[in-house]
Amino acid sequence: MQSSAILSLPNHDQHLLIEARTNGQPRPARDAVNEILVWLRDRPGAYGVFMAPYISPRAAEICSSQNIGYIDLSGNCRLSFGHVYICQEGRPNRFARKRDLRSLYAAKASRVLRVLLHDPRRRWKLVSLAKEARISLGQASNVKKLLADREWIRTDKDGIVLEAPEELLAEWAENYNYRRNIVHDYYSLYSVGDIERELAQTCRAAGVTYAFTGFSAAERLAPATRYTRVTAFVDGDIGDIARRMKFREVPSGANVSLLTPYDGGVFHGAQEIGGAMVAAPVQTYLDLRGYHVRGQEAADVLLREVIRPKW
Repeated sequence: MQSSAILSLPNHDQHLLIEARTNGQPRPARDAVNEILVWLRDRPGAYGVFMAPYISPRAAEICSSQNIGYIDLSGNCRLSFGHVYICQEGRPNRFARKRDLRSLYAAKASRVLRVLLHDPRRRWKLVSLAKEARISLGQASNVKKLLADREWIRTDKDGIVLEAPEELLAEWAENYNYRRNIVHDYYSLYSVGDIERELAQTCRAAGVTYAFTGFSAAERLAPATRYTRVTAFVDGDIGDIARRMKFREVPSGANVSLLTPYDGGVFHGAQEIGGAMVAAPVQTYLDLRGYHVRGQEAADVLLREVIRPKW
């Protein structure tokens, strides 16, 4: 929506041309900036301003690179014209698009993210992407739009390719909580190595899908630290597995955590390493980030040594 305003200054009046949008992600911001630049051609001396409830950092950069001002509804802004320079950053944004974030990182939508991050250089046709992620074509199309608005993907005649894997993973990690899974905590008298070996054998014998995650997976993907708790996704009767393993359920002091997955997508990209199924590096990274400081340290090692080199 276009509008204009007059700002009264001590020596003159400054004409402002304002483009207001409901979405302040990079792609809508770029479109708005282009419209403002066209508008300014016929109005010499005017200053263009982009306005939205929430303006992402990348969208702010796009505005600044074209000397277009911006302002959001929490007071973050940059206005620079003549002798005027106003810049306010860092105010908590009370109008961030929570619905947008929930949509992008919802269970079914996150299946698309796992597929893209698992093989970030591959180009995907939308139909193939939806099939690989095991979601509907309409759901895949919605995720594509959300990623395109952030300018994290590029679409051409060959399909969709991920352009900004690091930005995507960082925002996902901020909005991910491994406790979305149902956590069952147990205690076992055996060592970590023995528990993991027996757990893998027990799940295979029972025909149950499983995958180690957290420190148990990081040890096999990029060893970084000693650990005392076994963590694994188990898509089956966890109570039965616990009984077979002679685990004792405890409210504290657990050394085994079995997770009922919040969505089957957590198994995408799982691989066998050393006779055990291990969650994909991206899934392991997300789960580690939810732990205490040592978990974040292990996640950083995994990002540096395993995930980032694929980008």
